[in-house]
Amino acid sequence: MNHSDHAPAVAVESTTAPVSQFTSGVVLAIVGTFLFALKSIFIKLAFAAGAEPTLLLTLRLYFALPFYIAVLWKIQRGQNKSPMRWTMIARAFGLGLLGYYLASYLDLTGLQYITAQLERLTLFTYPAIVAVLAWLFLGERLNRRIIAAIVLCYCGVILMYSQERSMTGGTHVAWGVFLVLASAISYSMYIILAKPTMQVIGSARFTSLAMIGSTVFVGIHFAATGGVDQLADTPSIVYLYGIILALVCTLLPSFMINEAIMRIGATRTVVIGSVGPVLTMVLAITILREPSSVYHFLGMFIAIIGVSLVTSKK
Repeated sequence: MNHSDHAPAVAVESTTAPVSQFTSGVVLAIVGTFLFALKSIFIKLAFAAGAEPTLLLTLRLYFALPFYIAVLWKIQRGQNKSPMRWTMIARAFGLGLLGYYLASYLDLTGLQYITAQLERLTLFTYPAIVAVLAWLFLGERLNRRIIAAIVLCYCGVILMYSQERSMTGGTHVAWGVFLVLASAISYSMYIILAKPTMQVIGSARFTSLAMIGSTVFVGIHFAATGGVDQLADTPSIVYLYGIILALVCTLLPSFMINEAIMRIGATRTVVIGSVGPVLTMVLAITILREPSSVYHFLGMFIAIIGVSLVTSKK
């Protein structure tokens, strides 16, 4: 899991953008949302091909690593930035551990036990978690609209969870939801803690450092658990899935969504992005043949309403 798996923060946007810019922005948001929606599908396909979470996370991050290094190098070179203090680098690395390594590992592990539909919906509720954390630790107000949004979000998740458990008879569904929810909490804590550092060194530089740091942690984890010995026996299709996850489902859509925000504003991008879980659900049903019901769609609809209340303007 990474920042690209979630809706961006709301910002005030201009309503007078040129038509061509507006149209291209909408297209970028739609395509980016679709590519993000594919992430859970390819993870499930990789699992079916014999991959396990640590291996898949390692492949995903290491295939994307050169691009983040290139972005960091370009920023440092192009803007003649002064050398960053080691404390800032260490802080970015530490936050990368929380937001990209831990959150992604918990997400991938949880996805072994639940459908892509339930995983995507559980992750999608992270803005509600951010609101609660901001209330607990930053003193931000938790008004009635936010409380209603949180209730709706988790009513939707519970409805889909109960249906999945009854349909699959799976005894590990609760454990899978717990792991994915822990992933969402980890990422939400990252969102809350990252802002001060991001304001000092810039968002692009911070994101690149956080991703590089998380890649280092994943590499250590992979080596410590004997994963290196698996590489020679890993099917080539798993490497292909790793490349797709790194480039098609993470790197490319992240740039598309960021550019969409620049062209049409964050609010419209969030609205378009809210169809992401629905796309994942449709893809999971058609490609993975996952079981579903009208209650799955109802739970999805309720949670999307809840998230829209959290991310909409006050």
